[in-house]
Amino acid sequence: MTLDAVVFDLDGVLVESEHLWEENWVAFAARHQVEWTAEDTASVQGMSAPEWAGYLARRCGVPDRADEVERAVVDGMIASIDAGEAPLLPGAGAMVREVSERVPVALASSAARRVIDAVLEKHQLAGEFTATVSSAEVARGKPNPDVYLEAAARLGKSGSECLGVEDSSNGIRAAAAAGLTVIALPNPTYPPKPDALELASAVAESNDDVRLKLLAYLAGEPVAARD
Repeated sequence: MTLDAVVFDLDGVLVESEHLWEENWVAFAARHQVEWTAEDTASVQGMSAPEWAGYLARRCGVPDRADEVERAVVDGMIASIDAGEAPLLPGAGAMVREVSERVPVALASSAARRVIDAVLEKHQLAGEFTATVSSAEVARGKPNPDVYLEAAARLGKSGSECLGVEDSSNGIRAAAAAGLTVIALPNPTYPPKPDALELASAVAESNDDVRLKLLAYLAGEPVAARD
């Protein structure tokens, strides 16, 4: 089947913001005398905002205050984004702009809607995307395929007609489960597990590498699975 659309993840693919999420989770937990660990961060990667907020609320002993948890963390993220603390990853802007000139482009992110909109506005990328979807807007977050299926549908495509770019285990699993051809850009801090990485059709070392692989796939050219 022809590949003629691309769906990007946000955190760890387009922007460097995953450390900001962790800082906000750590800070909220500390206010409740709870130590947030690297294992906690790994556990919530890919979760939608309601899902990680519920997890954090339970960890902090306030399971009935998930809405408050989400609001506090997202407010902190928006402040960090506005302060310029979530820069584009090298090559990300050029990659999105070049690909969007050729095919429809969507975003499938676990980030809250307010965070998605703030990032794209900050970096003047909103106009490049035909559709953007937050995991909070579908039934289940990553590693379930829902957010990728919805992003593809908003482009008028099936999953099998789309390329996906992901950095994490749960993200790769979600995109692959939705039928996308996945290019993995492994997160250096939380690298994908080997079984998740095997689901990717190709592995890239940088966004420049991702861009070249996307353009090759879209042109129907062969792409090496592992360089």
